[in-house]
Amino acid sequence: MSLREIEGELVRFRDERDWKRYHTPKNLAISIAVELGELLEHFQWRENEEILASMNDPAERENVEDELADVLIYLVLLAHELGIDLEKAALKKIAKNARKYPVGGRE
Repeated sequence: MSLREIEGELVRFRDERDWKRYHTPKNLAISIAVELGELLEHFQWRENEEILASMNDPAERENVEDELADVLIYLVLLAHELGIDLEKAALKKIAKNARKYPVGGRE
């Protein structure tokens, strides 16, 4: 499923529940930050090795997946409300980064 198709599913889901009135740009941006904070709780005070090992625990993996999905959902809905095509924006940013940080260039 493409990002555009996911966006369509999210908008349909939202609209069926009459939640658009709550999905203002401000509220969606705040929701991204809230969900990102919840994601970060899974990494706080842990070393990288511990984090990677924790992904072998199905419950912990599902919790992290859920938080990542929440961040993505709100991000996609925010882009939708702002009329931004995330696929195009991401590709444009990758191209900018390639020019700014060429292979073999200084870091």
